[in-house]
Amino acid sequence: MLVLFLVFAQLDQYISPMQEKLKQEVLNTFVLVMRPIVRILLRYGIGYREFAEAVKTAFVDVASADFGLRGRPTNISRVAVMTGLTRKEVKRLRDKIASGDSKIKVKTTPLADVLHHWHAQSEFIDSSGRPLVLPFTGEGTTFSELVKKYGGDIPAGAMRTEMKRVGAITEDENGNLVVAQRAFRPGNKHEKLLMSLVHGVYAFLSNVAHNTDENVEDGTWPQKVAFTKLLRNQDTAQLRRIAGDRIDAFAESVDDIFIGHEALHEPAKHSSDDKNAIAVGIFYFEEDDDNANYDW
Repeated sequence: MLVLFLVFAQLDQYISPMQEKLKQEVLNTFVLVMRPIVRILLRYGIGYREFAEAVKTAFVDVASADFGLRGRPTNISRVAVMTGLTRKEVKRLRDKIASGDSKIKVKTTPLADVLHHWHAQSEFIDSSGRPLVLPFTGEGTTFSELVKKYGGDIPAGAMRTEMKRVGAITEDENGNLVVAQRAFRPGNKHEKLLMSLVHGVYAFLSNVAHNTDENVEDGTWPQKVAFTKLLRNQDTAQLRRIAGDRIDAFAESVDDIFIGHEALHEPAKHSSDDKNAIAVGIFYFEEDDDNANYDW
């Protein structure tokens, strides 16, 4: 959610010469964008003061990192001028950022890692690129071997039980294990929220920030949205189902590309400087907020 304010801070570099009316339009748009975020915050018992602290931290972080001169971080006085915060407050927040207290960690689970490598590693896929049906143990390629390599310290038996529980795998009449899902979706609502915000909302709004920055020289990043306001209410269920099927198919096709590059270049052996995070997303939206203040 803090990426909203990263976007806002980047907008500051070209809002200042604009007319006040244009600036107000941007602010009004952010009020709309904030509605679902505030809904999530209130659901978690997070009030304005706690959120304001997060917002101030984002403002100081972006102003310090992105608006320095000659490659140096912005000094405290300039950050105070840009953000409207006191120099004392800027220093406090800079110290907080430097301590790492505000760092977010979203990790994949051992289950997700096992499922990913079951689709990615040549020894666990067939000639068509599909995940093999694996015996639990025995000679040759087995589920136990897969878990030993990619499941951390989780015992193979415990991994099998959990993957069956969440519907990621099934067991055939011979006791062999069959993949039932391409990807693992967290059942825990809190984990799902964090992953959605970081991998979805943050990635999408970073795209917006990049594509609306006049100083960016490497071109725009792809962003496509199909939109209509002329569908009947009774058609939305069918369109939601079709959109879900298409999104799943698209996500799997992109994941195949990622897997191909992982296998080709073996990123695990690369230095940390030669790795980059990339996200490709497409989504379905259906307005259910009657009080959202905008006109289709």
